[in-house]
Amino acid sequence: MAARGVEGSTGGEISEESDERGSMWDLDQQLDQPMDEEAGRLRNMYKEKKFSAFLLLQLSFQSLGVVYGDLGTSPLYVFYNTFPHGIKDPEDIIGALSLIIYSLTLIPLLKYVFVVCKANDNGQGGTFALYSLLCRHAKVNTIPNQHRTDEELTTYSRTTFHEQSFAAQTKRWLEKNASRKNSLLILVLVGTCMVIGDGILTPAISVLSAAGGLRVNLPHINNGVVVVVAVVILVSLFSVQHYGTDRVGWLFAPVVFLWFLFIASIGMYNVCKHDPSVLKAFSPVYIYRYFKRGGQDRWTSLGGIMLSITGIEALFADLSHFPVSAVQIAFTVIVFPCLLLAYSGQAAYLRKYPHHVEDAFYQSIPKSVYWPMFVIATFAAIVASQATISATFSLIKQALAHGCFPRVKVVHTSRKFLGQIYVPDINWILMILCITVTAGFKNQNQIGNAYGTAVVIVMLVTTLLMMLIMILVWRCHWVLVLLFTFLSLVVECTYFSAVLFKVNQGGWVPLVIAAAFLIIMYVWHYGTLKRYEFEMHSKVSMAWILGLGPSLGLVRVPGVGLVYTELASGVPHIFSHFITNLPAIHSVVVFVCVKNLPVYTVPEEERFLVKRIGPKSFHMFRCVARYGYRDLHKKDDNFEKRLFESLFLFIRLESMMEGCSDSDDYSICASQQPQPHRDGNESRNLETFDTFDSVESVMAPLGVTKRTSHTVTGSSQMSGGGDELEFINGCRDAGVVHIMGNTVIRARREARFYKRIAIDYVYAFLRKICRENSAIFNVPQESLLNVGQIFYV
Repeated sequence: MAARGVEGSTGGEISEESDERGSMWDLDQQLDQPMDEEAGRLRNMYKEKKFSAFLLLQLSFQSLGVVYGDLGTSPLYVFYNTFPHGIKDPEDIIGALSLIIYSLTLIPLLKYVFVVCKANDNGQGGTFALYSLLCRHAKVNTIPNQHRTDEELTTYSRTTFHEQSFAAQTKRWLEKNASRKNSLLILVLVGTCMVIGDGILTPAISVLSAAGGLRVNLPHINNGVVVVVAVVILVSLFSVQHYGTDRVGWLFAPVVFLWFLFIASIGMYNVCKHDPSVLKAFSPVYIYRYFKRGGQDRWTSLGGIMLSITGIEALFADLSHFPVSAVQIAFTVIVFPCLLLAYSGQAAYLRKYPHHVEDAFYQSIPKSVYWPMFVIATFAAIVASQATISATFSLIKQALAHGCFPRVKVVHTSRKFLGQIYVPDINWILMILCITVTAGFKNQNQIGNAYGTAVVIVMLVTTLLMMLIMILVWRCHWVLVLLFTFLSLVVECTYFSAVLFKVNQGGWVPLVIAAAFLIIMYVWHYGTLKRYEFEMHSKVSMAWILGLGPSLGLVRVPGVGLVYTELASGVPHIFSHFITNLPAIHSVVVFVCVKNLPVYTVPEEERFLVKRIGPKSFHMFRCVARYGYRDLHKKDDNFEKRLFESLFLFIRLESMMEGCSDSDDYSICASQQPQPHRDGNESRNLETFDTFDSVESVMAPLGVTKRTSHTVTGSSQMSGGGDELEFINGCRDAGVVHIMGNTVIRARREARFYKRIAIDYVYAFLRKICRENSAIFNVPQESLLNVGQIFYV
C-alpha cells in the first residue's frame, strides 16, 4: 500500500484548516482527549541536591578523574605544537606562556567553569543538553511531537517571560520560520560531530605524546616503535570498553591527582632552577610584544597554544557525573594552579634549553623521577582518552533520543551509575579511525592541528547556543548577552583564524570526520521527520473507528494487540491498514507511543500515561511511554510488564472515580463545549476518512450520549473495573502481539538528485544496517507483526 507524503513543514497549514472541521473535530477531541489529568499529578518538583562540605570536597576530588583528564594532559604536547619549527627567539617563550596563562583564564575558568557549566540541564552537560533546554523554552524542535502534558513532568523545568520582553521577541523570531529551527539543529549537530571528532583525536594525541617519552631515555628507539606502542595501547583501551569504567573508575581520580601533583612539583622545580623570570609572563604586555615582533609563524602558533585549553568540551559533556560546585572547586583549587605551574616550569626549562622543544615535557623532568613520571603520564593519557570516549558515547545516546542518529545498540555497563554506557558500533568505529590517524600521521604536530580545529569549532557552537540560553532561559539583559558573546567570539575567532592556516597540515581531518557524521545524522533526522509527518497527516478519524462499532467490523479474537506508533494522539494509519486487510483484530487494542522528551530523565512514576479511547465496549487504550535522553534504553525486559501495570492501575482509578466525577455530566455531542487548545503540533487531520455527515449520525447507531460506562451499549460491556480487569487479564494470557509499522520512505521521481541520493541510498542504507524496532523494544519474533507502508517525499 503506497501513500504520498506531504513535502515541507505542514503544521501551520493544518492549523489554518482546523476552523473548518466543525463537529467532526469535536468528536475526536472528546473521545481521544489529551492526558492533562494523568500528567498533572506532579509538576516542577526538581530541586538541586544539597551537599555537605565534606561530601562536596570528596566529589571535587573524584571529578578530577572524569572531568579534567583531557585538559590536564595538555602539557604533554602544547609547546611542541606551538613551536614545531623550533624556537627562534627566547622572548617568544615568554609571549607564548603569557598567551597560555590568559587562554586558561578566559576560556576554561571564566567562560566554561563559571558560566557555561551553569547552563546545565538539571545537571546534564553537552551540546544536546543546551538544545534540550532551548526546546523546552521555545518550540524549536523540528519534530513537532511536543504536547502540553509533557510540561507537567517534574523534570520539565522552564521559565516564563513577559510577552513584550526581549526573550519573547527572540522566541517568536525562532519559532516563526522553519529554516531557523533547521539552522539551529544543524548548529547543534556540527558541535556534536566535532566532539565525536575529539573522541578520535584525543586518544591519538594523548597516548602518542605519552609514548613519545620512550625516546628521551632510550634514544635508539625510532618513531615507528613509538607509534606501534601507542597503537597497542589504543587497541587495548578500546577493547576493554565493554567492561565499563565501574570497576576501575575509582582509580581515575587518584591517577589524575598524582598527575597534577607531579606536574606542579616539577614545574616549581624548573622555575626555581632554570629561570624564575618566566613569571613575568603573567603580565599581558608580553602578549602584545609577542605579536608586535610580527611574522605569520607567531600568528599560526595560536593553533598550538589553543591546545592548552583542549578538554573543555569533554569537561562540559561529562558534567552529569558531579554537581557544578564540585567541578568549580576542583578546577580553581587543583587544576588551574597546577597547570599554570606546569607550563611555567616548561617555559623556564626551554629558556635554557630551547633546542629541546620537541620533547619539552619529558626533557624537563629530573632524571631521578623520569620513569615514575612516564608511567603516570601514560596512565593519565589513558584516563583522558577514556573521558573523551565516554563523552562521545553519551552524545550518541542523546542524539538517538532526539531522532538524530541511526538506531544502534546501547549497553549500560553499571547498575549504580546510569550515565555509564557502551555503544559497540561506535566504539569500533572510533578505534579504527583513531588507529588510522595515529599510524597515518605518526606525528603529534599534525594530529595537534586537527585537534585544534575540532576544539575551536565546538567552542564557537557553544558560544552561539549560550547566547540563546542567556536570552530565553536565564532572561539576561541584552547588554550582558552582547558582552558575553562579543568577548567570547573575539577570543575564539582569533584562534579560529589561526587554525585555518593549518587546514592543509592535518586540520582537514576533523572536518572530514565531522562532515561524514553530519550527513549521517542529518539524513537520518530528515527521514525520521518525514515519517512522523506521514503519520500525522494520515491519522484515522475517530468517527470512522466509531462507525465500525465495538467489533471494529471484524472478529475480535482473544488477545492483546500493542500497536506501536509515533503519535501521542489519534489513531495511526497502520491500524486502518491492518483492519482493512485482515479479517480479525484482538479483543484489547493498546496504542503504544514511546516518546523521547527534551528532558534528561523521566521519573519512573511519571513514565507511563494511559487513556481510554472511545467507549468502554471498544476496549481501546492509549499508552504513552516517555523517556529522557539519559534514561535507560527502550530495550527493557520489564517494559511490557510495566505497561500492563499502568493499564490496570488506570482501570482501577477510572472505576473508583466513575461515581464521583463531574466529568460524567457532559455530552460528547455538545457543540457548545469549549475546544481544547490546538496548535500546529497537535492538529488533527481528518480529511482521510470522511464517512459521516454529522456527529449525531455517528452516535445514533451506538446509542452513546455520555462518556461514561453506564451509557455504552454492547454485548461486551463490562459492569465494573474488576470485570474489565479480569477480561484484559484473560486476553493477556491468550497472547500479546506487537504490531509495528514498517514505513519505507522513497523519493519521488521528480525530486532533485541530491534528495534521491539522500533518501533512496543514504537513508535506505542506514535503515538497513541499523537495529530494528523490534530489537529496540525487546519484542520476541514470535509475537511480532510488521505492517508495511510506502510513502514518497
